[in-house]
Amino acid sequence: QVQLVESGGGLVQAGESLRLSCAASGSVFSRGVMAWYRRAAGKQRELVAAITSGGSTIYQDSVKGRFTISRDKAKNTVYLRMNSLKSEDTAVYYCNRGYELLNPGPYWGQGTQVTVSS
Repeated sequence: QVQLVESGGGLVQAGESLRLSCAASGSVFSRGVMAWYRRAAGKQRELVAAITSGGSTIYQDSVKGRFTISRDKAKNTVYLRMNSLKSEDTAVYYCNRGYELLNPGPYWGQGTQVTVSS
């Protein structure tokens, strides 16, 4: 069974940075796709960024150039570095473990709140 635990959310001002972490259990972390999704109040969940076991990445257009996803296989952890945060980035961010870049897999973390004040 895969377990995902996010951390690193918080309240920041526009223009500041945060780094989210997602610690995964299970030896299968080195394979598959790890992704970050987010859900803002009153909106649907959306893909923010994803990374394959080989290091290929994709990003939502609105975060390209500001966010960076990375994974540390030795630590079973995936990160989301968020720079130049905007108020529209405010959401609950979820870590996901799956098999395809564009579709979520069956494993989700509990979520971490990111609030950006303008």
